[in-house]
Amino acid sequence: EELPNSISIYPIDFELKEKVLEYMKAWNKDGDITVKYDKVLEDGTIETIEKTLTKAERSEITHTDTLSLVIEMIDTMITIVTTALIAFTAISLVVSTVMIGIITYVSVVERTKEIGVIRSLGGRKKDVANLFNAETFIIGLVAGLIGIFVTYFISFIANIIIGKLTGIYTLVGLRWNQALIMVTISVVLTLFSGIIPSRSAANMDPVNALRTE
Repeated sequence: EELPNSISIYPIDFELKEKVLEYMKAWNKDGDITVKYDKVLEDGTIETIEKTLTKAERSEITHTDTLSLVIEMIDTMITIVTTALIAFTAISLVVSTVMIGIITYVSVVERTKEIGVIRSLGGRKKDVANLFNAETFIIGLVAGLIGIFVTYFISFIANIIIGKLTGIYTLVGLRWNQALIMVTISVVLTLFSGIIPSRSAANMDPVNALRTE
């Protein structure tokens, strides 16, 4: 008779899979282990036999966890895609921050006379700076909310398409705390981009600002 050289095991869930892996690891470790198995006797009855096996009596089990390999490959692919997306997102945030700063500075230049009027009527430098800071805050808040709305809309459409293909309708999603963090980042970046233009507006000479046509 030929002895089998391999055995395929198909656990019904991940918990049972981990138990199988733990058993095989324990089998390959040094020291004695106790095993139990059922033996069918001649009269048809089943006897449970308990036996202690030493390391020398056991053959080492070489196993391949196919599911873990597949999951590891998928995790690696997801990590690569996530890293690439984070890099592109970081670049876009830097560009957006610079552009918002430029737009705010252009707004300051175009409203020079308005700044002069505010200062001549008793407005402080702090008031002028707060005016442009408030505008950048509103821009960041509105932009963040629009981004969240678009994300939820795309997630809804994507879940419908993916659900029809795979039967999973909750694969794409955005948690409320993540959405809050995204809006906060948008506001902080716009406020940061408006610091230099707002200070430039606050430090303008009221007399020269009023003379601007």
